[in-house]
Amino acid sequence: MLGAQEQRSEVARLLEQISAEYEAAQRGLYGLAYGTSQHEFITARMENMGMLHSELQSLVGDAAIAMIAEQLNKTS
Repeated sequence: MLGAQEQRSEVARLLEQISAEYEAAQRGLYGLAYGTSQHEFITARMENMGMLHSELQSLVGDAAIAMIAEQLNKTS
């Protein structure tokens, strides 16, 4: 079981990783890649975000999606 400080660090790490995946997907959407490779890249980023969300939810419960939304609003 994680201690309180370790859990906060893990939550922060997951939120940062979700932000990085989201930013990568955004860049893929508006970047120079076209067609199937662009779609596959964005799909992979979204799937990674889904897995990270599941990890975060296991730590903080239903508050995970609100935390993700807040994090993504900060970076937008």
